[in-house]
Amino acid sequence: METMTVERVIDAPIDEVFAWLTTTTHYTRSPLVVRCRLTRRGENAPYGVGAVRSHLWLIGWFRERITHYDPPHATEYFVERSLPPSRHELGRMTFTAVDGGTHVRWTTRAEIPVPVFGALLTRLLARPVITRTFRNILNAANTALAQHPRLETGMTTGKAAGSEREPR
Repeated sequence: METMTVERVIDAPIDEVFAWLTTTTHYTRSPLVVRCRLTRRGENAPYGVGAVRSHLWLIGWFRERITHYDPPHATEYFVERSLPPSRHELGRMTFTAVDGGTHVRWTTRAEIPVPVFGALLTRLLARPVITRTFRNILNAANTALAQHPRLETGMTTGKAAGSEREPR
């Protein structure tokens, strides 16, 4: 099994980051993700415990089930079915408020189940694609949320009031 982790600080409040990243239809903003949809709503929230998500990436199809949902701090899932087949033990996102936004840590533990060469294929093929896709999604979240106007900061058009400076 290979553990893959990607981390990023997103320039937005924790509640907004959690909501954006747990709504997987946003994942199509990554060029490696073709389609994402919610196929079954969760118990207490659309993407809460029991929710089933279907993802089509350039490398395959994945059906995921949400197993833990603690807004705005954490969500966990596991891939219950995929094509090509994979073994998946855990998918987890954690969210921590920090100066400048929200620190996101996205971890997955998976393997290509091929005798003898599975670990090597996971390390050389799956790991780079998965971590790149996670980074793309986190970057897309930052782009979408950092440009979102917030009343508490006086942002209305992407520039600070009275400033000619471009936004970050």
